[in-house]
Amino acid sequence: MTLKTTFTFQDIDQVAHELLKQTETKVLCFYGEMGAGKTTLIKALVKELGGIDFANSPTFGLVNEYHNVKDELLGYHFDFYRIEKETEAMDLGFEDYLASPEWIFIEWPEKISSILPENSEKVYLRFIDENTRSIELNP
Repeated sequence: MTLKTTFTFQDIDQVAHELLKQTETKVLCFYGEMGAGKTTLIKALVKELGGIDFANSPTFGLVNEYHNVKDELLGYHFDFYRIEKETEAMDLGFEDYLASPEWIFIEWPEKISSILPENSEKVYLRFIDENTRSIELNP
């Protein structure tokens, strides 16, 4: 299924809801330039999933965990912007994370393209103007 729309940040919760309805996997790869809204959309996704943690970019730690009100693990959020080689993701245990049944949100997946699972879905965010973005989901 394909989702393609333009939205403002006021509509991001609805976009997150639609995105979760239309995905066929729990591994989502977010593509877009710096400032396109990748982290903001992931925050909305975590909220939509019932997360109690404040989602933010794990740029320096590379990965964040998110939980629900029952302290059950919802998913992992990776930001590979700062890595130089795919082996850094492997050293982090990325394959083990992929084996889990939880949601996996990946920012800057192009840095680890050869180790992404085949069943991951690509989410493209594009900057339109200060308040408007476009999103496209390609299975």
